[in-house]
Amino acid sequence: MNETRRTVLVALSANVVVTLAKAVAGVVSGSPSLLSEAAHSVADSFNEVFLLLSIRRAARPADRQHPFGYGRERFFWSLLAAVGIFVSGAGFSLYQGLSTLLGGSGEQPSTFDFTLVYLVLGITLLLEGWSLRTAVLQVRRDAARARRRPLVFVRASSDPTVKTVASEDAAAVTGVGFALAGTVLHQVTGRALWDGMASLLIAALLAWVAYVLGRDTKELIVGVAADPVVRLTTAALLLRCDEVRDVKQLLTLQLGPDSVLVAARVSFAEHLAGDDLTRVCDVLAREIHEELPAVTEVFLDPSSVDDDDRVRGRRLLALTAEELEHLEGPDALDRLRERVGLPH
Repeated sequence: MNETRRTVLVALSANVVVTLAKAVAGVVSGSPSLLSEAAHSVADSFNEVFLLLSIRRAARPADRQHPFGYGRERFFWSLLAAVGIFVSGAGFSLYQGLSTLLGGSGEQPSTFDFTLVYLVLGITLLLEGWSLRTAVLQVRRDAARARRRPLVFVRASSDPTVKTVASEDAAAVTGVGFALAGTVLHQVTGRALWDGMASLLIAALLAWVAYVLGRDTKELIVGVAADPVVRLTTAALLLRCDEVRDVKQLLTLQLGPDSVLVAARVSFAEHLAGDDLTRVCDVLAREIHEELPAVTEVFLDPSSVDDDDRVRGRRLLALTAEELEHLEGPDALDRLRERVGLPH
């Protein structure tokens, strides 16, 4: 949590500085692409405030009204951040681009104006690059702990905070590239058309980033199953227990970025009853949590399993295995089998 907060603070510090620089230089030079980038940085700054607030509020302990804690607040505030990127960043950039294209070339900026734009874009690139590097380093460390490649980890991650910061910073660096290209072409050709086109490209970039972040966060808010590795590992731990005959149903729910609920209907050995059954359930819950620390809630329901249940259970495991292979590649399932003894 402290590392995530540090990543967000680095991004916020960089964005506050570049927002002021872009806004002043954009007003002085009249560069629409630089003004679009200023709007982009304003949106990013507010979003990072949202993300810091989400980290603080999600850390509250569970209470009577919220027995599973407040982890999902991270999802809510991340969704607001995605909306902010779309409305403030993409909306203003679209307005700047269309105004420039429809308003004609106007007065040609002076050499001083172009120099000021280049200077601000250079400073912005350094600061945004520093923030992006911080986010990428955290992603790599988190991916290494999860035994995953960084890109796969980002795609599958249930933590929208670091994903949002990394996406914003990557979009910021790319947006600076668009603004720089538009400024160079404007200076060379004398046509503000290129600056306007750069603003439209920035708007399209921000709209796409907002869509992807909003789509992923919406799934988390609605309620999504845990990562396929968590589901398959839990099934393996249950099935390899001597007292477990079969698993009728396995349900998981992502309660927060670092919190998963597991509920399973399990067929236990016939001789188990009373205290023995309670002991086995406690042992299984402890083993699941030790192997998967994110699993904070485990509910096991003793159930009978018929042939139809068994077929459905095996099919669900096969579909989950296919999901894992699609996400990580064909060798991911073999690696998981070796690590936790997942049955074929």
